[in-house]
Amino acid sequence: MQKLLYSFSLPLHPSKQFTRMSNELIFFSLFIAFITGMLLLDLGIFSKKSHVVPFREALIWTGVWVLLSVGFYLIIRTHGDLIHGIDSLDKLKAIVSSHQHPINIEGLDFNTALDVYRKNLALEYFTGYLIEYALSVDNVFVIIMILLAFNVKQTYYKRVLFWGILGAIIMRFIFIFLSAALIQQFAWVLYVFGGLLVFTGVRMFLNRNNDEHIETEKHPIVRFASKHFAVYPKFVKHHFWITKKGKRLMTPLFLVLLVVEFTDVIFAVDSVPAIFSITQDPYIVFFSNIFAIIGLRSLFFLLVNVMNTFHYLKIGLSVLLTFIGAKMIFHHWLKEIGFTTAHSLYIVVGILALSVILSLIFPKKEVVQS
Repeated sequence: MQKLLYSFSLPLHPSKQFTRMSNELIFFSLFIAFITGMLLLDLGIFSKKSHVVPFREALIWTGVWVLLSVGFYLIIRTHGDLIHGIDSLDKLKAIVSSHQHPINIEGLDFNTALDVYRKNLALEYFTGYLIEYALSVDNVFVIIMILLAFNVKQTYYKRVLFWGILGAIIMRFIFIFLSAALIQQFAWVLYVFGGLLVFTGVRMFLNRNNDEHIETEKHPIVRFASKHFAVYPKFVKHHFWITKKGKRLMTPLFLVLLVVEFTDVIFAVDSVPAIFSITQDPYIVFFSNIFAIIGLRSLFFLLVNVMNTFHYLKIGLSVLLTFIGAKMIFHHWLKEIGFTTAHSLYIVVGILALSVILSLIFPKKEVVQS
């Protein structure tokens, strides 16, 4: 991974490059330590036993994660330069050029330019966070269907989601920094990502009314695991693995976890490129991704009982993905006409707000069966 970081490092003097990477490593390590501590706090203190998560607990934790996400926005707004250890105007210009931030700092003194940079960086983070959080809603609905299809007891939802999110953090880290390295080496990758998002958005719109169904026995992960591992036929409380007659057996609950992880990888193919349309700074992509992912579990328990309330959200997400894909394809032209991160934020918020408002104004009609 260190080699990957070097692959998109700036052509600075070796000592300055080392200082920059040291700053990035320190900031990144503190971020990971904080997130890990919060997850352990949630699991260890508030979840000593498996239990059905009530609406109130889900609402509180959703509020906690949203507030922490907003708090991190404020940190970037006031101290965002610490991520890359920016200590001079030349270094700031190099960072802006390397990550293609849509700002102009020519002719500005260092402090003024730094403020412009921090403001834009914070907007990039928050816009990316909103996009990922919105796309996570669709991910939540799929996870709900997975748990229902496998007949998982609600008591064990939280355990599956906790470990699923922990795995997602690791996989997103790898995916994001690999993508960043590819984009730095091959600029045309952005156009590929853009085309993929437009295709996904159009497909999501065309399939918006299709009933999704999961056939557990035919799922590729289930078939692969059943072929290569010994699988116990029944759930055994909260256990992922058990030992019978000296033999290690995988339980159906671990199969469910594998399916959830596989599903997140599929969603990452859409969501991670989507945030790269907002910023090419891999650290900002990672931070916005992680704050959205760790809030997904509490969001799950809020949405589990209101799946059909925001029925226009699927259309909103399809429009959002199409817009983001088009933005990646035409990013050079948009930069020339003065399209900024703030404009992206306004459009993202507008699309999401409109889909939610329309869902509330025009509720889904219940189908009466005769």
